[in-house]
Amino acid sequence: MDEALTGLPPQVTAELGDAAVTLVVPAALYPRDALYGAAYVFIDRCFVVLGQPSADEWSVTLAKKDPTAAEPSLREIVGEFANELLSCAWRSEITQSNRAVIETVTMQAFAGAMGPPSLDELEAFDFTDEPFDDPLGIAQSWEDKYKKKKPGSATDVASDETPDKTPDKTPDNTADETPDKEPGQ
Repeated sequence: MDEALTGLPPQVTAELGDAAVTLVVPAALYPRDALYGAAYVFIDRCFVVLGQPSADEWSVTLAKKDPTAAEPSLREIVGEFANELLSCAWRSEITQSNRAVIETVTMQAFAGAMGPPSLDELEAFDFTDEPFDDPLGIAQSWEDKYKKKKPGSATDVASDETPDKTPDKTPDNTADETPDKEPGQ
């Protein structure tokens, strides 16, 4: 007995039989990689047969491996397959749109795994390139930024001329900073 299934996307048609269900999905909406990915997820519980009845359609036939087992019904399997197909199609779309980033990261990982350059590679490297432009002066080394000042430099003289306004916080004069009140007041 064949009957049509409801609740599927309008582009997907399904015919439910006694032991199997056949779905027909548009090839423009679901790429081949997505179809293979969704079919792979289901091969442990269903027999999966893929076909291409026309250039713009895929057909998927799902049959339970054990029709007498207390597994989900064919209707539930079709819904799960449609969801998995949508998920695989979306992952395929993300992968295609991020292909350049994926390739760049992969190449950098392989280049880093190769180890440091050899002496021959360093010898052949051209170090005469001009340094990059730094109009804000923010690209300076840690050593230049935090090097110790020499005694008698301009910044030390300026700091000696101005009185220090911060209170001395040695253990000897901590009583000077506390108010003159008795405990409990």
